[in-house]
Amino acid sequence: MYKSLFLSLLFTSVLVAQSQDEKMLKDIYNTTLTNSKCYSWLDDLSNDIGSRLSGSAGAAKAVLYTKAQLESLGLDRVYLQEVMVPHWVRGEKEMAYILMNNKKTTVPVCALGGSIATPKKGVTAEVIEVHSIKELADLGTEKIKGKIVFFNRPMDNAQIETMNAYGGAVDQRSGAGEASKFGAVATIVRSMNLRLDDFPHTGAQRYGDIPKSQYIPTAAISTNGAELLSGMLKQNPNLKFYLKQSCETLEDVLSYNVVGEIKGSETPDKIMVVGGHLDSWDLGDGSQDDGAGVVQSMEVLNVFKKLGYKPKNTIRAVLFMNEENGVKGGKKYEELSKQNNENHIFALESDSGGFSPRGFTFKIDEVNLAKVQSWKSLFEPYLIHSLVKGEVGTDITPLTSTKIVKAELHTDSQRYFDYHHAANDKFDAVNKRELELGAATMASLIYLFDKYGIE
Repeated sequence: MYKSLFLSLLFTSVLVAQSQDEKMLKDIYNTTLTNSKCYSWLDDLSNDIGSRLSGSAGAAKAVLYTKAQLESLGLDRVYLQEVMVPHWVRGEKEMAYILMNNKKTTVPVCALGGSIATPKKGVTAEVIEVHSIKELADLGTEKIKGKIVFFNRPMDNAQIETMNAYGGAVDQRSGAGEASKFGAVATIVRSMNLRLDDFPHTGAQRYGDIPKSQYIPTAAISTNGAELLSGMLKQNPNLKFYLKQSCETLEDVLSYNVVGEIKGSETPDKIMVVGGHLDSWDLGDGSQDDGAGVVQSMEVLNVFKKLGYKPKNTIRAVLFMNEENGVKGGKKYEELSKQNNENHIFALESDSGGFSPRGFTFKIDEVNLAKVQSWKSLFEPYLIHSLVKGEVGTDITPLTSTKIVKAELHTDSQRYFDYHHAANDKFDAVNKRELELGAATMASLIYLFDKYGIE
């Protein structure tokens, strides 16, 4: 009899808890979809401030703006963390054309982040097309010296997860260092984009361990431009390519991570982070990458304040600086965390654009994964179905603690690389409802981890 009574009470308590969680998630979604600030915040970041490349005036304005907005929420603490960041500038608009049979055909290009400039008059040379960095060694110095290497391996359209397609092609973006070893005078890289268009996509590149005297200029070419160049090379392998760009790397600049927090009511020494990166590339205004993640993270705190939710653990929104070309903000946050002996139990990042949420990927052990997957029925009414192990955000990757679960918002990314690092990454590319759904989904996961903790 006692066993039956115990099981009955246990079953009742589980039903009550589930009912409470269902109500809380419904309140979170209702509030976020009807009374959120994230879309107007993104409007300001994108249209009033604009691009926010590390070290730029836009980045500095974004720090002040987001700090002020977090302060307006009545949080327990809002503060800045100093961090030195790289300061690379694009300079004048790049110029490129294909020269064949005395005819110039202009193609869209943009310098890759961290690249050096060409000579003032530009560089003109024959082109050799490759599809991998490994091909350079196969070709050797004799075939490469004095030429422009054209990396033209497309992202794999057969990949359903577009992040996997990106990961399978992005190594080419840092091929300049290897090409230089074989005497190349410059490199051109096919843009990391699944569709054919005229937008060249920038992004960070690294020269590796070669001395600075061997650095060569490197630029991205639009996917349409890459198709055109490849086709013309088949007609005339001896055609020439002209490239001119004036980018340069200046001295490092003082910048900041922006941090706002709600102090935990029971275990304030246990910290839960939700964040995105405040910096963006300079061609567009960074609405998808990663203005969306920034305002969604701010919205998590906003919705908890609106609902009067008092978390058990300290919940901290961190707007990281310099994810795009250095990850200095994420590394500095971890460094300061260690100095202050902070105990992080959970970290969530949004850096996959403001598209419809589909779930989360986790760096997690099996015990805690089982706990997460027990919440599936709570998320299903909101079309959230994917709760699996996978990669997490760049900024939270450096974060360590005795025991920590990390997660990233998983969005429907089929259109993400249409905008990623390109001039069309602008406010009008973000759908208000999709953005808000992502913020509500993030707040829901934070709530559940706050209530039930980690094992």
